[in-house]
Amino acid sequence: MDRLCRRFAAGGTEIGELLVFSAPAGGGKTSILDQVRRLAGLREDCTVLSGRGGERQTTEPFHVLRQLLLPVLGTLDKDELAEVFGAWYGIVGPAIGLVPPSGEVERLDPQGVQDGLDYLLSQLAPRRAPLVMVVDDLHWADQESLGWLASFAARTRHLPVLLVFAYRDEFQEEAQALQQQIQEQATRSHELRPLNPASVARLVRAALGEEAEDAFCRQVWAVTAGNPYDTTALLREVRDQCLDPIEANSPQLRDLAAAAKGMTLQHWLAKLGPSTLRFAWAAALLGTEIKQSFAASISAQGAAEADESVRQLRKHRILTSTPNGRLEFVHPLIATSIYQSMPAGTRTGMHGMAATIIENNGGSLLEASRHLLETHPEGDDRMVRKLRAAAAEHLAIGAPEAAQRCLARALDEPPDDDDRAEVLYEAGCAALLTDPKTTVNQLKLALSLNPGLSPGLRVDATFRLSEVLAHAGELVEAAEVCRREAENTEPGPGRLRLQALHYMWVAWRRDEEDGPGRSRRLKELTTTLTGSTVPERVIRVMRAWDLTLRGRPVAEAIDLADKALENGRLPKEIGWTNTTWGFELPALIGLTYTYTDQLARAEKLFSDAVLGFEMAGWSGAHKGFGYFLMGLTRFRRGFLMEAEDYLRQGLRISERIAPDIPLQWDIVGVLADTLLARGRVDEAWELAQKYRFGPPYHPTAMVLPDAPTLYGKLLLAIGEHAAAAEVFEEVGEQLTRRGWRNTIWAPWVGHLAQALFPTEPDRARKLAAEAVVLARDFGSASAIGTALRMQAELWDGQRAVDLLEQAVRWLSQSPAGFELACALVDLGAALRRVGQLTDAAEYLYQGMELAQTCGADGLVDRARTELATSVLRPNRLRTLSKEGLSEPEWDVARLAVRGVPPQRIAERLDLPLSLVHRRLAAVHRKAGSGPEGLAAALGLTAGPEPDGEPGSTEGRPGKED
Repeated sequence: MDRLCRRFAAGGTEIGELLVFSAPAGGGKTSILDQVRRLAGLREDCTVLSGRGGERQTTEPFHVLRQLLLPVLGTLDKDELAEVFGAWYGIVGPAIGLVPPSGEVERLDPQGVQDGLDYLLSQLAPRRAPLVMVVDDLHWADQESLGWLASFAARTRHLPVLLVFAYRDEFQEEAQALQQQIQEQATRSHELRPLNPASVARLVRAALGEEAEDAFCRQVWAVTAGNPYDTTALLREVRDQCLDPIEANSPQLRDLAAAAKGMTLQHWLAKLGPSTLRFAWAAALLGTEIKQSFAASISAQGAAEADESVRQLRKHRILTSTPNGRLEFVHPLIATSIYQSMPAGTRTGMHGMAATIIENNGGSLLEASRHLLETHPEGDDRMVRKLRAAAAEHLAIGAPEAAQRCLARALDEPPDDDDRAEVLYEAGCAALLTDPKTTVNQLKLALSLNPGLSPGLRVDATFRLSEVLAHAGELVEAAEVCRREAENTEPGPGRLRLQALHYMWVAWRRDEEDGPGRSRRLKELTTTLTGSTVPERVIRVMRAWDLTLRGRPVAEAIDLADKALENGRLPKEIGWTNTTWGFELPALIGLTYTYTDQLARAEKLFSDAVLGFEMAGWSGAHKGFGYFLMGLTRFRRGFLMEAEDYLRQGLRISERIAPDIPLQWDIVGVLADTLLARGRVDEAWELAQKYRFGPPYHPTAMVLPDAPTLYGKLLLAIGEHAAAAEVFEEVGEQLTRRGWRNTIWAPWVGHLAQALFPTEPDRARKLAAEAVVLARDFGSASAIGTALRMQAELWDGQRAVDLLEQAVRWLSQSPAGFELACALVDLGAALRRVGQLTDAAEYLYQGMELAQTCGADGLVDRARTELATSVLRPNRLRTLSKEGLSEPEWDVARLAVRGVPPQRIAERLDLPLSLVHRRLAAVHRKAGSGPEGLAAALGLTAGPEPDGEPGSTEGRPGKED
């Protein structure tokens, strides 16, 4: 504490430490922590947060954290609370008991609550520094508090905080990994040893007098094994029995020690009497921070009788008072002994009374539920309703394990046959984020019962079952579950929802037996839709994504995706955090935009996803997927540094979930592609090897973009042409059989041509030409331009120049900045090789500047080399953003969105056509959109050209904009 305060006074901030004390029961941990609190309390500049685990409260979520945080948060004014919580108040506040759970939140992600707590402490610690946080009996901490404390321990060194933990080595099996994590983070770890004979002798003489004989003292040490608590308990028994501390009385010590340690019902009855003991029983089952009024009600004592019970318990050093006026046991071993002395029937009855009294006094089911769990099943419908309501409250504060315990107890009651399926459904949903196996088992059972779920709940249970199967990678079963249930569901919205879900899970599958047939059935279903209900919108989304993957005309896919939105935004019913459809549905809308050159629109959707997940407290796979989607769009736009940042954040989230999950493969694939684009080939290959990104691929789940194609691209980058060709041949056969021909999502044809070119140039050129045909069938500017650029790599001379000029023209109409940079550099290099140095320099300059903006260091180096070969020097960097449009670029953009072709624009503005093309390319890059979405991206009005001069400032932002 001296060091913490000294360093903080000197301006230090990253000065935290973690001290750990461990010992068996009665080993002195509590006494040491009492001393820590006393020393910290003597310092005016220290803030002390204190809590302790309770043996009876291990199932009470966030119990320890509430003890730690509520006292200090209660001292903050409204403005300070807003600052320390930030946007996390609605997520963390209910968890720590500051506000009741919001009725709007069905289920909080536990990881989101932990992230919110991290933010809260990172803001609170500097405001109340130096901070001393003391937790006793950590082995009895509830799982939610222990999980956060274990993760926070790693962050302590970055804050002005001293953490002091004490525990026995008695953690439950599921908490042992957290114990190890804490132990590894400790600055210093102390295992308290038993007292030696000399120390015990000093205690004996201090308690019984200096005349205590050595042999007697030695026997006290022998029968207690030097345990401090057992020693003091034995000395109290010796004093109560008026036993002289002489050698002759030493043989009696063993029996007295056994009595003091055993503390049976007879022991406590003899010591306290029945009335006081009943109050002690009530206090023992309440745990820590005991309210006297509650204990009095549970033990059926009036105020005067309760006061007398408390006096007696203080007299016998059983209870003491806390600073907030509550009662607590002098030592947890005493509480354990008293609780265990309760007859089983009395214990059960008193727990039931405790639950009722907590409710009657305004307490919540969150507080009462741990007592309900201790009652015996009796087939009581009222008990089932209480437990279900308690489970709902636990889910709303981010404690799904506690909810599962309540629902498991409700099933044991048991519920009526008419309600059993619903309770099983709720139990399955409670385990959705933490225990997928349990969710699958419970939901399958709920769907199999008769009487079963209502039609609406049956549809919802089928979706939940399919969702957890899909997230576990079992996409075949997920799709089949929805298909079977749809066949047995009456026509209407429920059936249409199940059909839509079937198609959605199929869309995420890696392979299927009849892809073209499924596509035809989806097309037929889409043609029957006449309204704009949510299920109809969903079916259109499925069709839009199917068209995108099949490489069909891009305009039709965009139109169908647009029809799923309302005024360009996601309807609430299919929003990112809506639990009716899941986040996969809006993701497919955004992915359709991603692969149809509507990148600005995709990015807006995906940024809304990240924000929505954060606001909902979904900080696990949902947020990781949001980061992946943002990284994908930034990569497609050519903002490679930002893409890498998003993807690495997503990768960190995926690592703390589980290894080898589909999300991790999605992220690793695009991150490796990003590193290749940046010129870091070795790093990309090492990343793929580290995360086993390669065959065999996930058996059922599709990876975005196509994993085998990306793996082949990696092989190509490291020079393994033959191995790459083998991969591309295999993936080409699979995708062609399924009918997927999108050359952006899976550009295997063009890469196969590159892999074969050294050995089979004729076949390679034929394949490259086929890739261009496929790209033209799809029709997006980036697809056509990229295919032309890859085709040009297989040619020399004027043929290569012609192809690259076409590629540049097409990519200039797309937001794919990196692809355009590649094409510009390639064209400059090709022009240099045919002797057109002036034109070569112009394109190399453009390509190098764009590559610098993208963060494509390898491409920049290549452009510099080409320029050096031409005896030229690079020029300055240009800015890429919508706000960076120059006045001449706005002139070109305004005419372009009116549908004026480039030749006419050149004539109207009296400019060379090549300059118009360059300005249009800059417009598309900065706006992040192809021609179809350019007007909306720039805030201009599309349509026929109005009367007026071309230089009109209509739609053009002024300086303030």
